[in-house]
Amino acid sequence: MLLPAGAAPEARLLLIGRALRAFTDGFIAILLPVYLLALGLGMWEVGLISTATLLGSALATLAVGQWGHRFGQRRLLLAAAWLMAATGLLLAGLGGIGASWPLLVVAFVGTMNPSAGDVSVFLPLEHARLAESAQGEARTFLFARYTFVGALCAATGSLATVIPQVLTDAGLAQLDALRLMFVAYGLTGVVIFVLYRALPDHRVHAQAAPAPLGPSRGIVIKLAALFSVDAFAGGLIVNTLLALWLFERFDLSLAAAGQFFFWAGLLSAGSQLAAPWVARRIGLINTMVFTHIPSSVCLILAAFADSLPVALALLFLRSALSQMDVPTRSAFVMAVVTPAERAAAASFTAVPRSLAAAASPAIGGALFAAGWLAAPLVACGLLKIAYDVALWRAFRKYEEPSS
Repeated sequence: MLLPAGAAPEARLLLIGRALRAFTDGFIAILLPVYLLALGLGMWEVGLISTATLLGSALATLAVGQWGHRFGQRRLLLAAAWLMAATGLLLAGLGGIGASWPLLVVAFVGTMNPSAGDVSVFLPLEHARLAESAQGEARTFLFARYTFVGALCAATGSLATVIPQVLTDAGLAQLDALRLMFVAYGLTGVVIFVLYRALPDHRVHAQAAPAPLGPSRGIVIKLAALFSVDAFAGGLIVNTLLALWLFERFDLSLAAAGQFFFWAGLLSAGSQLAAPWVARRIGLINTMVFTHIPSSVCLILAAFADSLPVALALLFLRSALSQMDVPTRSAFVMAVVTPAERAAAASFTAVPRSLAAAASPAIGGALFAAGWLAAPLVACGLLKIAYDVALWRAFRKYEEPSS
């Protein structure tokens, strides 16, 4: 993978690791409920296990921020890779025991990711290493490459959900075919472990020894609170609910919905790659705010669109703009804290986002059930605009450092 000028060679290993994780997350997020239902679990248990994965990931990420400075980041990344391997292999092997609680425990402790974004314990650790691999503008380009690779590989991984059907058509039992996909997830963790063994020792090469939040605590808490509002808003119209809205509002077919989300994912990936060029001209905060607000306006307008082509056009435009804040947000967080606090800052800004995003889908679903089809889209758009305005007012005068 090509690196931006000025980035350290070790960043290539992190990008490859991110690509592998995103690809497996792309198919596991879709196959997980299918697998659990095939094991005989009910819908409530499927939801409970999905919630356990989000809560477990959030707590693990919080632990990294609080106590991770006591260990080398390379050591923690290797431990996370082994945890990923154990998660996949245990989920594949526990299906025949007839009880849901072991699966619940593995989901809570493991690295499974049922959402569209990255919520795993890998995130703060990789962010901290990336921040040390480049400085200034090169750091923004590197984070853009990181998020682009993740989005692109996740979209590609979603296409791998056809593999169990192909195996079933070839004569393999459906449950065994699904188990093989979880084995593949676990083996990917082994590959990532081997990959990350080549990373240089953080204690030797880091700019500063990792530490808990200290001088930057105030600004990190403020950013975490704002990011939580954004995440809560996004949770009102996650992909599952957006698909439901398209089904109910325009009677869109499942095949057409799949094509829409694939192309929307590619637009999001491309926008993340373009974000550094925009940030170079107008700055990180302005890029986050002035691309996000138009995307929210498009979402609100789509809620009231009279025809499917108009709604899809607005949603595609939203996809081309809504994710440009992802790499710039990560780069900004890494820039405003001291080098020693970067892993802790990545953790403390990620955890509230994960918890907030997990809370709002139920509200969006309840609004749909009440017949208020436009309400989640409008509420999401308005909350995101309020977040953007608050973020701009709080940090518009912040002078972005060059290192």
